[in-house]
Amino acid sequence: MEALESFFSSINALVWGPPMLVMILGVGLFLSIGLKLMPVLKLGAGFRLMWKGRTGIESDGEIPPFQALMTALSATVGTGNIAGVATAVFLGGPGALFWMWLTALVGMATKYSEAVLAVRFREVDERGAHVGGPMYYIRNGLGKKWAWLGVLFAIFASVAAFGIGNTVQANSVADVLQTNFNLPHWVTGLILMTLVGLVLIGGIKRIGQVASALVPFMAIAYVFVGLVVLAINANELPGAIAMVFTHAFSPVAAEGGFAGAAVWAAIRFGVARGIFSNEAGLGSAPIAHAAAQTKNPINQGMVAMLGTFIDTIIVCSITGLVIISSGAWTSGETGAALTSLAFESGLPGFGNYVVAISLAIFAFTTIIGWSFYGERCIEFLFGVKAIVPYRVVWILAIPVGATINLGLIWLIADTLNAMMALPNLVALLLLSPVVFKLTREHFEKERSLGVNQ
Repeated sequence: MEALESFFSSINALVWGPPMLVMILGVGLFLSIGLKLMPVLKLGAGFRLMWKGRTGIESDGEIPPFQALMTALSATVGTGNIAGVATAVFLGGPGALFWMWLTALVGMATKYSEAVLAVRFREVDERGAHVGGPMYYIRNGLGKKWAWLGVLFAIFASVAAFGIGNTVQANSVADVLQTNFNLPHWVTGLILMTLVGLVLIGGIKRIGQVASALVPFMAIAYVFVGLVVLAINANELPGAIAMVFTHAFSPVAAEGGFAGAAVWAAIRFGVARGIFSNEAGLGSAPIAHAAAQTKNPINQGMVAMLGTFIDTIIVCSITGLVIISSGAWTSGETGAALTSLAFESGLPGFGNYVVAISLAIFAFTTIIGWSFYGERCIEFLFGVKAIVPYRVVWILAIPVGATINLGLIWLIADTLNAMMALPNLVALLLLSPVVFKLTREHFEKERSLGVNQ
């Protein structure tokens, strides 16, 4: 096990080194500038489109645009919002939250571009289902000479799914339920396996229905309780926000159980955990958005970009500010235990249960969301005949994930995240002229219709 950890540590240090962080932020910044900051400026329009897209109004696609967003959010709002943010603050200090915000702001342009390309270059498979994502927009957008890059993405994503979307989630929820409710890890694994299996039988339509029911409820409930804790910690909140900005650019000294951190640690863990949480640039979310009932890539892109905003700017911020304002970040705890401690300090006898239940629901929806991503990748590689065997292996991996070492799982998941991001980021850069052209034409048409009216 030690040899395995050492192996993945060395790879992780390489793939998450300065070049990768520069590439993720650089591609997002490039797309933001190319889109003239449209994703940020049109945030309100995105929310209006999301609200209108609660029911399918066009025949193309399998699920309404709102359900596509909820499916994507079900995969992103997970342990990264609870354990991931806590880990980032523990390792990088309060300044890590600033770099998570920055990653999200430029990541909105990345997520928008991914969804635009996913809808623009999607295909209809032999079952009549709409399929899309990086592997398809690489093959159909860049041509056959780039097909190998799409294959590479599909391989990395189908394997990475078992890390970020399955075992990490199962392990985190088993940990927190054992701590708070004394539920054995193997029992949690079996319960999760059964529930996920029941949902997966219904395919993307069932996933979309479950996600659209659970995701809004769980996100709103978690944010509400978080705001209550922040109100209780109101006197500490200005200082907490100040620390986020000051420690983003200056080292933070050791204090209490906190070991101290350099600025590089804040950047590294803020960006890495930000990507782990909102997945902008990974290429996962566009797989869900490709199934949306829409004929307009731009509209679906504007709905898609909300995923990054909701996940990081809203949900992750609540977690981070609760941890910092409570002072729990210097306790020496990390992961979900740190978040539980922070909520418990504001709401004694209640806060830790909120975190436990939230993490369990977050993790469950992430597992079903990522199962769909893995399925689409395996279908791209081997055809529809491979879907059922993949589902079986996916379901069986859940109880295994619930009982293995969390540290190693985080390390493997982090490494695979970077490896699946690389082909997608290259494709986004090469296909950016298509995104810019489609976006420009869409808004020029809108302005023209507005003048005529």
